[in-house]
Formats: sequence, structure tokens, C-alpha cells
Amino acid sequence: MDSSPVNWEALEALIIDFAKSENLIEDSSPPSSPSLSSSPSLSSSSYLSRLIIRQIRSSLEAGDVDAAIDLFRAHAPFVLEDHRLLFRLQKQKFIELLREGTTEDRGPAIDYLRTFLAPCALNAYPEAYEEFKHVLLAFIYDKDDQTSPVANEWAEKRRYEIAGLMSSVLRAHLHAYNPIFSMTLRYLISIHKGFCFRQGILSPISDLIERLLLLERDPPAIPQDSLYEAQPFDEVDIQALAHAVELTRQGAIDSLRFAKGDLFQAFQNEICRMRLDAAMLDELVREYCIYRGIVESGSLIPSRVQTLSEPLKGNPSESGCYSTQDGSLDVDYSSSKWSNSETSDTTDMSSMRGTNVELRYASDPANNLEDCSTSGSHQSENLRLPRNRSHGAGERSKRKRWRGRHDELDHISDIHFNRCSKQEVSTAMQVASATISKAQQGVENINGEEKYEIVLGMKELASRGMAAEVVEEINALDPNFFAQNPVLLFQLKQVEFLKLVGLGDHSGALKVACSHLGPLAASDPNLLKPLKETLLSLLRPSEDALVTGLPLHALATSLQVAFGKRLGIEEPQLVRIMRATLYTHTEWFKLQMCKDRFESLLRIDSLKENSTPVLTSLASSKSNTESCNLGSSQVTISSTTRVSDDGGSPNQASSRDVICDENAILKVMEFLALPRADAIHLLAQYNGNAETVIQQIFA
Repeated sequence: MDSSPVNWEALEALIIDFAKSENLIEDSSPPSSPSLSSSPSLSSSSYLSRLIIRQIRSSLEAGDVDAAIDLFRAHAPFVLEDHRLLFRLQKQKFIELLREGTTEDRGPAIDYLRTFLAPCALNAYPEAYEEFKHVLLAFIYDKDDQTSPVANEWAEKRRYEIAGLMSSVLRAHLHAYNPIFSMTLRYLISIHKGFCFRQGILSPISDLIERLLLLERDPPAIPQDSLYEAQPFDEVDIQALAHAVELTRQGAIDSLRFAKGDLFQAFQNEICRMRLDAAMLDELVREYCIYRGIVESGSLIPSRVQTLSEPLKGNPSESGCYSTQDGSLDVDYSSSKWSNSETSDTTDMSSMRGTNVELRYASDPANNLEDCSTSGSHQSENLRLPRNRSHGAGERSKRKRWRGRHDELDHISDIHFNRCSKQEVSTAMQVASATISKAQQGVENINGEEKYEIVLGMKELASRGMAAEVVEEINALDPNFFAQNPVLLFQLKQVEFLKLVGLGDHSGALKVACSHLGPLAASDPNLLKPLKETLLSLLRPSEDALVTGLPLHALATSLQVAFGKRLGIEEPQLVRIMRATLYTHTEWFKLQMCKDRFESLLRIDSLKENSTPVLTSLASSKSNTESCNLGSSQVTISSTTRVSDDGGSPNQASSRDVICDENAILKVMEFLALPRADAIHLLAQYNGNAETVIQQIFA
């Protein structure tokens, strides 16, 4: 599960879009630059809408209904015009007035009851007046009486329910959906959890996803009364939505009504009801961005390198803290258990990913002696840093600053935010630095931040196609690295070979082939075919030698992962999550024997997209996969050979492929209350005839 490949380039695009959409990063341009602003994305209406929603949610969760109503009046007056929503707000306001607990507070509560709540209850909705009479019991039952008839009205949980309801309504009306990456993560994790539960599999990322995806969901937005007269929806859409976000059939119908029949809008409304721990997600994204050189590391090494080998002073479960870059906000992950389980190596030919990347060969001045390290400390005499340090400096100049959610710090009341003393943070950093492995000969004197700069420098060189320089620098640092990673060396030498061919230096290219490609292929028979195909480039004109479009991004990523692990730098936790969830997504829809209708919307198809490895084959063969679109005119083909490895699926009686009409599948699912896969297996036994299946079951 952890070895499932991920298209890092597609993932990086989604993460950068998320960070920009949530205003988490800013350009590292000089302060005097006019392009630098304190809030570079505040012009985004979607960002502003999400910020307003978070402020309203925070106010309601704190019991400040008046502040929420003021925000509604200023930014979303349509909420106050809806008497059903207004009644819920006013009822909560009445409870908050009584919550103070003094006799003097009863006067304002009674006045508010007469002036606002009672008149609104008459026109809100049919059940509103009964709810109004019921909430009057709060006058005589204490808020601490858990057995009273109005215990639910007094409960603080009611604050979170109404805050979630208002968030759902505002999100749908303002189209203030979460960024694509946030929705994709919610969807993949929910499928992963469901798959593991149904298959009885222990999730390798359970420690992460249980804290990242919260159990609570926001209540659904209320359908308008006029929409109850809408035309019946396609049963295919109803079932697709119900199964995708775990709704009842009626819940899916209500969601489609609210979205006026737009399946994808209904899906976004429902997926955004799932709640993520925003602080934890931001920290995971920041860790990834530092690992990939997207943002500056600041004074902290990412948490994957800060694996504590011994507890801090006191109880670590009570004092474990992470600090943001500027120290203004500390995030408490006291309940976190950052796993150190190893992720699989991605240097094999079949896992190379990425899309075509423009080849850029930079002509950096050879006499540029700028230091690659940002630590400011003197280097050890035994440390051999890369000689092409100007590449690392150029890479750092393109990085962004991590700014965090500074625009809403006054409004966030997340329980995970906590203050740690500077001494605790300093102690954590000292312990983290002490945990860097001392067993790696030749790199034991490099501190954590220097390791990141070295690895990022190697990635930059590889992404530019400067393979010879990469090999030279890595051999200078660690002569044993390529002996343990021969496939990576072969791929880098492929790039060097093709670069020389492109320059017309056939003699130099053949020298590379004889010195490196040939011996490597002789020791690994799997490399013989790529070697032959590489040599074919000699037959092409020089200008066409690199037309195939080498996936240098994928090669650079594989190099970063492998060399980073050699230096003790693990992959970001987000990649681990994506590997596991993409694997279970694929397996889940194999069981369902259909295609996910929402994978394109959430870019899941691009995350799985596998680009051609570096000249492993000139024409990749694609297997013909059987799938069905959840449309009424689509069919599903069922056979025993395709589902033999599903584990837990019933065996079919017939080995013949049976074409199952989508309506027949839905009919059997609905009448017999069966999962999709079981319905398909039953239909396969009776030649796809739904009526025959139902008759046989009830006979």
C-alpha cells in the first residue's frame, strides 16, 4: 500500500494551488518590492468568502451569536432573510442569554423572546412553533441538569451544529469551496477508511488519518421548500452521490435538490461537509513544501527530520509542540504519533513519474563560490559540499516564505493551538538535531538544514538535465551511493548520453555508454532493453535526440527521495498518505467494477498518471482496462478472471463475460439492498437479467 506510485508533479501543483488559495505562502522578494504585500491573495473572492465563513463559524462556536449576525448582515444578508435559518440563530441567541445564569439575565432573555423569537417561530417552518414552546423549558431547567428535557438545547454541542449548518449554507450559496487538494484529501481518506474497514485491513496510515479527518461532519444545507417540486433525478446520479460521500438515498436526493440537480455541485457541497484538522493539514503541507524546496525552511527543520529519539522534559504527551516560522503561533500535536516507518524506494524504472519538462541547461559561472548552506555555521574540514553551489543559491532565491493563517488568528479557537515556551521549542530543536543518524560515513558532520540544501541542489541539477554534474557531486559526497542505487545511475547516464548526442558529440556519448551504460546493463538484465533503445538515438539527427521529452521531473524526484533517505531525510508524510489512499481508491473501484465519476474533478486521475520512464520503452503499452461510467447508457462487464483477487467477493458460477446494464445493477442493489459488486456477481449468474435475480432471491 505504501509502495503505490504517486505523480509528484501533479501532487505539487495541487499543493501549491492549495497554499496560494489559502494565503499560506508569500513571495520572498525584498521588502521594498511593490509586489510584496501583507495579504497577497486578499483580492480573491473565494478566499475572502472562506475567511468570512471561518469567522462566522468561530463566533457561533464561541456562543457570540450577535457577532455572527453582524457578519451575516454585512456579507450574507440572504441568511437572515431565510426565516428557517434566522429562527435557529435566534433560538441559540436566547439560550446564550440564559447561559449567563444570573437573575438579571432573564429580563433580556424574555424581551428577546417576545420581540424576535416568538414572531419568527410563527413563520419559520411547521415544526418551529413546537420547538419554540419546547425551548421555553430552559427557564426552569438548569444548564447542568443532564436529565432535563432541554439538555440538548443547553449542550455546547448545539453551538457546533448550528455553526456547521451555517457553514454548509454559506459555502454552497457563495461557492466558497475548499481548494481542490483539500477536497481530494477528504475524499481519498474517506474511501481509504471505508475500504480498510470493509476488507478487514489495518491501515498503515491510521495514526495520521484518524487525526487529520475528523469524525464530525457539518450538517447538510437545508433544501428550499420550492425545490421539493423538482423533477425526479436520474437514479444513477443518486446512487453515485450516495456511495461517494456515504449518504442515504434520501440524503442524496436532498443534496441534489439543494444543488438544483447539479451532481458535481452537490458532490462538492457534501465533500466540504467533511472536516479536516486545519492546523495539522497546514503543517503537513509546510513539511512537503520545505522538502521540495517550495518554501524557505526558516529556523526549523521539517517534522519528519525532527523525529525525537527521547522524550522532552516532562510528559511529552502534554508538552510536544511545533512552532510556526515566526514564532507567533505554536501548534500542539500532543496526541500525534508521527510514524517513522520506511517508505518504499522509488528508484525502480516502473515507478518513475512526471510529465514532460522543458530541458534547461544553465551556464552558471564556474567561479561562483557562494556557499550552498544557509546555516551560517563554518563547515567541517572533512565535509565535501557540492562544488556547483550557485545552483543551490538560485534554487533558494525562487522559494516562497511561509506565512501561515495570519489573517484569522484572532478568530481561530481550534483546540490544537497551544503556546509553548521558547525554552521548550529550543529543547525540542536540540533533541531533534541530536537524532540525525551518525552511522552514515562521509556525511556525519552535516546538519539537518545543510542536508536539505544539498539534496535540493541535486534535485535542481537533475531537473535541468545536468546529469554528469549530479553524478560527480554525489560521488564526492558519498562514493557508495550509486553502488546501492544502480538504476538511478543508469538513468542519469542515459540523460548524459542523450545530451551528448543532442550536441553532436557521438564519440563522447559512446564513451559514456561503454564506461557506464554497458556495465550497468550487464549486471542487470532488465536494463538491456532500455540500453538498446537509448543507443537508437544515435541513428536520429542531432536536433531530434531529445525530442522524446525526458521526464526529468520524475528523475529529479526519484533522486531526491533516494539521496535524501541516504542522508536520513524521509519523504513527507503527505506523500505517504497519498500513496496509501490512491492505492485503496484503485482497489475500491476495482471491487465496484466501475469508474469513479468524480476522479477528474478532484484530479485523482492526474495523481495516478504514469509518465513514460526515462527511455525504458519508446512506446509504452497500455493495458485495456474494463470500466463503466455511472451513466444510464453504460454497461459493466463482469468476469471471474477480473475479480479473482478481490478477496471477500462471492465466486461466480459462470466463467463467461456477462454484460450488465447499469439500470439492472441499480435495480438489484435497491431491491436487495446489496453492494454494487455483489449485485454484479448475481447478475452475472443470471445473464444480466435483474427480474430473474429478484425472483430467484424471493422464490
